[in-house]
Amino acid sequence: MTAERSRGPLAVYRLMPSMNEFRTLSLEEYAHRKLIRWLRTGSPEDLPESFRAEWVGNPRLRRAEFPCGYPGAPVFSRRVADLLAEQLSAAGRYLPVYPEDTDGQGEPGYLLHLVEKVVDCVDTRRSSKPKKGTGQMKQTFFVPDALPAELPAFRVPEFPGGVHWNGWAVDRLKEILGDDLEARLIWSEDRTRTPHPAPWGF
Repeated sequence: MTAERSRGPLAVYRLMPSMNEFRTLSLEEYAHRKLIRWLRTGSPEDLPESFRAEWVGNPRLRRAEFPCGYPGAPVFSRRVADLLAEQLSAAGRYLPVYPEDTDGQGEPGYLLHLVEKVVDCVDTRRSSKPKKGTGQMKQTFFVPDALPAELPAFRVPEFPGGVHWNGWAVDRLKEILGDDLEARLIWSEDRTRTPHPAPWGF
């Protein structure tokens, strides 16, 4: 176990934009479906090189810096992505996201973090049975010694379409994004903490 263990009890989260008033992004459907397929297959031909996206919400509102709630597609503003580039590179890489008001060329204002690390760390005996088709688990337990605590984020074989975030990375993101970020607890070593009843719901 790495030094991340010393930060306190291990905890795993699902991240979403909060309910604050801001504009969010909806990824173009075809590319998003290809991404979902890649998350399941890992096949290079299924992976888009970039994404187009549409703004959702009142145009007068500010634009979110964590604008997507997709389980497997965390998207960050360029500012946030640059601040976290070193830490997030341990788990995967960035792919460009071009909102509708850009020409799809040059430096993208948003980046999708493609989480490539898949780690076998679920306690399958205690966890809920994965849903057929998606793999989502209502309740997930992890084997502490198998959890990749040094990574900011990871995926699991039972549910490859969902990105799981380690607590230390969530703390760092909260420092940057504040209450624009909703972090739903999936599991914690601290048994006094109650996991979210539906971490993968909307």
